[in-house]
Amino acid sequence: MLGVRAQLAFAVRLHRSYSRGGTESLKKTALYEFHRNEGGRMVDFAGWNMPVQYKDSHISSHLHTRQHCSLFDVSHMLQSKVTGKDRVKFMESLIVGDIAELKDNQGTLSLFTNDKGGIMDDLIVTRTSDGYLYIVSNAGCADKDSAHMKEQLAKFKAAGNDADLEFLEAGLIALQGPSAASVLQEGVSDDLNKLPFMWSAMMTVFGVKGCRVTRCGYTGEDGFEISVPIEHTVELAESLLKNNEVKLAGLGARDSLRLEAGLCLYGNDIDETTTPVEASLLWTIGKRRRAAADFPGAAIVLRQIKEKTRRKRVGLTSTGPPVRQHTPILNLDGKVIGEVTSGCPSPCLKQNIAMGYVDTEYSKLGTPIKVEVRKKIVDAVVAKMPFVPTKYYTVK
Repeated sequence: MLGVRAQLAFAVRLHRSYSRGGTESLKKTALYEFHRNEGGRMVDFAGWNMPVQYKDSHISSHLHTRQHCSLFDVSHMLQSKVTGKDRVKFMESLIVGDIAELKDNQGTLSLFTNDKGGIMDDLIVTRTSDGYLYIVSNAGCADKDSAHMKEQLAKFKAAGNDADLEFLEAGLIALQGPSAASVLQEGVSDDLNKLPFMWSAMMTVFGVKGCRVTRCGYTGEDGFEISVPIEHTVELAESLLKNNEVKLAGLGARDSLRLEAGLCLYGNDIDETTTPVEASLLWTIGKRRRAAADFPGAAIVLRQIKEKTRRKRVGLTSTGPPVRQHTPILNLDGKVIGEVTSGCPSPCLKQNIAMGYVDTEYSKLGTPIKVEVRKKIVDAVVAKMPFVPTKYYTVK
């Protein structure tokens, strides 16, 4: 277990990271009053009033998620639908993923890219059996994503194509952890053993009709994201919390869980200045899309694949004080070779973990390097990600 001092330092960092002025004008999810009643400490995150933690410490919430399961409010994320006979063609004009190859109700992580190959956002696209694509993208990019999609849709339709776009007013909650499936199974008639990672289905959940249940999440654990009619969000959250396995968790645990799982946070680890190749996200680009070279920025990205990039995202472990975003990364001669983009003490591993970008020649696993923390030089090493093995569910 991390010491009290480490826990306090992490809490202070989170507060500084997420709080930006007053909270009066912030947007609120359907669970806002619920969070406050449950003791949630509310902060500004991407323009939303969100809980960073509850009565339990951040560390306790993190470990509970790894050992049991936790409930996260992710209703601030942008949910949208694309309809029309050319809906796949439209989405593929914006992203790197191969949506055409997906089966009904299968989803994939993909990336919006710009003409320079930079990552505008990461998103999950599900090809539903109900005649539409279901899309979830980041809250911090909601305005940018929606404007981009609307602008490109207008051009797409002007060229004679058939597609339409709808932004959903719905709640979104995530149930994450090894006991998530058994907890959720009590409230659905569908057999969750038949729903593998990144697949989705419409279900009635604890009596709430019209929920879309997707087996995915941001923690590296087995789990689900449940899109729920907004007026039933509190009702569903309360139903799930009746099970003693389930506890509420906030942004603090979500951040350290995703870092242990080696997952990127948009705005920290990826942005419009990084490409999928630099970010070690080459796997998101479908083979057919590479061959067709028909996604935004394809010429630049494909050239990077062939010629290699100057820098690459890597995992790091280090000694001494925890490393944070913007910490300089050095080679053994003291030359700056990169920068940390995310870092924290790992509650599970009880050591410092981080990810960042380094010059490609230093990206090999096991490469000894240095990091500069509070003007002190400490030892680090390029480490394999995920730091904690992921436990995504696949049908046996």
